[in-house]
Amino acid sequence: MKPFSRIKNPRDIRKKLGLNQMDFWSAIGVTQSGGSRYESGRSMSKPVRELLRLVYLEHVPLATANGADLHVAALLRETKPSLYAELRAQAGKK
Repeated sequence: MKPFSRIKNPRDIRKKLGLNQMDFWSAIGVTQSGGSRYESGRSMSKPVRELLRLVYLEHVPLATANGADLHVAALLRETKPSLYAELRAQAGKK
């Protein structure tokens, strides 16, 4: 998924993970009521969409990530996609 791509239904992601709205949305700094509005069809801002993508689709833990880490990951994915895929696969096995 490209950064800032449209996420069609965040509710589907949340339900698949088995999380309630409070737990799901608070992990990316969104209130439960704000998340409920997004799940009801309100469009998400680019920063919220990107945080949702990073945390729930790319599995980047925000507590340990910093700007340099994210920049390196994006650069690696862009310039060496096969190496990026290999490293992602290895990380998924741990």
